[in-house]
Amino acid sequence: MERRARSGYGTVVLVVAALVSLAGCADAMDAAPEDRTFEFAGRSLDVKSHGAPADLVAVDREDVKVTRWFDTSGRIGSAEESWALEDGVLELRAGCSGLANCDTKYRVEVPRGVVVLRDGRGTELKG
Repeated sequence: MERRARSGYGTVVLVVAALVSLAGCADAMDAAPEDRTFEFAGRSLDVKSHGAPADLVAVDREDVKVTRWFDTSGRIGSAEESWALEDGVLELRAGCSGLANCDTKYRVEVPRGVVVLRDGRGTELKG
């Protein structure tokens, strides 16, 4: 009986591995950029990108501009995306569930002079 259970488990692992390999790999660098601009009048901004790379750049502007590159492959599952600025917190979320593969990258342009935090901690800005 134990041998039969191991054999069934092995088959399931092989099927899942095959599906994942068919899904391919997502690459944010292949994705078309999407932009969103948020009004901003605060003195500090906390950027939460939930593990996705985010370049934080100080520029001459009065609002916050976010550019997102989001790529998915193997859409056996779902992709979930959101971006919002509320009370000085910029929430950037993009991910997949199921057997989908996602890759995300952000560029966040903030007004010069604004104190920028990354997940509640001080961070360096480019530019």
